[in-house]
Amino acid sequence: MIELDEIKYRLTPYEKELDEIKDALDLQNKEERIIELERTMEAPDFWDDMDKAQKYMKELKNLKDSIETYNNLKSLYDDILVLIEMGEESEDAEIAEEAKSSMDEFASKVDEVKIKTLLSGEYDKYNAILKLNAGAGGTESCDWTSMLYRMYTRWAESKGFTTQVLDFLEGEEAGIKSITVQINGENAYGYLKSERGVHRLVRISPFNAAGKRQTSFASCDVMPDIEEDLDVEINDDDIRIDTYRSSGAGGQHINKTSSAIRITHLPTGIVVQCQNERSQLQNKDKAMKMLKAKLYLLKQQEEQEKKSGIRGEIKEIGWGSQIRSYVMQPYTMVKDHRTNEETGNVSSVLDGNIDQFINAYLKQNSIQGK
Repeated sequence: MIELDEIKYRLTPYEKELDEIKDALDLQNKEERIIELERTMEAPDFWDDMDKAQKYMKELKNLKDSIETYNNLKSLYDDILVLIEMGEESEDAEIAEEAKSSMDEFASKVDEVKIKTLLSGEYDKYNAILKLNAGAGGTESCDWTSMLYRMYTRWAESKGFTTQVLDFLEGEEAGIKSITVQINGENAYGYLKSERGVHRLVRISPFNAAGKRQTSFASCDVMPDIEEDLDVEINDDDIRIDTYRSSGAGGQHINKTSSAIRITHLPTGIVVQCQNERSQLQNKDKAMKMLKAKLYLLKQQEEQEKKSGIRGEIKEIGWGSQIRSYVMQPYTMVKDHRTNEETGNVSSVLDGNIDQFINAYLKQNSIQGK
């Protein structure tokens, strides 16, 4: 059957790709590490240190998930071969259709796994802390920032990730002036590091009575939520700590006490903020952790002379500095200016379907890094 010949032709190159994926996932070392962890967990005092135990449990789950991912791919590949053989013997159109459906699913899953294998950076596996700031454009930009926040939370939901707002400042008339949100999930930082930069929106402004087209900007900064206690020395004279009242949803304490914390690192100008915890002390601890992480990354960048590798350069939030444009008028298009990836379905992108841009960025960086 012609259909089965086409499927067989599509499937042939994947035998080599499966071998490459197996090597990239480093399955043999993962299996050895699983045995090592399981032996450690058998120790009677394993649960005495709860934080350490949970860290091991998380690592074990990630290792087993990687092996299961490959095994599922290999199983699906073998199933397609069986379907092709059955279809050729019986010349059954239904089997051919089932083989085609399985082939499409297999190809999609292979692409997904190949993207994951690109997430091999030192911090890629960590949760991400994403900060959005409204730029040039006033109320329009604050509204644009709220749209981006919705886009990223929708994307996180589609991945099964959880989100937690760390800091929030609403716009004077509408929208969000700035927001910091932690996105928790495997490889969250690895994926979202591609979103760092200025995002530009072009549309008919709902805040303009004349219905004029308006351009707005918002910046996105992303950093990994590094779990371990970093050995970073911070002198008290180098920081300024301000307290303020929380300004977003988060509990009955909101707007009643000055529990929110803002820490400014004077030598570098780095500013971190946190208001989501129940007490000023907890907010200070979280903010200090974020500051240590940023300073640690900055030190790593200087040592490696890779200023754009981890945090990147956040330019002025305005004309000529955008990494991506979202155009809703006079035509519809979202275009990433680094990879030239684009789509005409703006609504889908704003609903959180940004994987095509993330994947294009990761692939491009992978090629450039070779």
